[in-house]
Amino acid sequence: MLEKIGCFAIVLEKIPAHLATKVAQSISIPVIGIGAGGGVDGQVLVIHDMLGMNNEFSPRFLRRYLNLYEQMTSSIENYVADVKSSDFPNANEQY
Repeated sequence: MLEKIGCFAIVLEKIPAHLATKVAQSISIPVIGIGAGGGVDGQVLVIHDMLGMNNEFSPRFLRRYLNLYEQMTSSIENYVADVKSSDFPNANEQY
């Protein structure tokens, strides 16, 4: 029905892989999956999740390619310490 009324693509999120494959095979428009298995036409992985910018969200379908959370936390802590100690900004970092 969605295809008939004009949908140009469908996103399926966090559904069983066998069901997503069945949907993809039954229609001609692209089916994009996020946590819906490999039997669809394309994949989505949210960049914030992929790069590990948070550490609380961890669904089974998430593959982290980097752990920016630790780097960001450490960098922010260093920045706060530099500001509190009046080390930032220094003479070279001002106009």
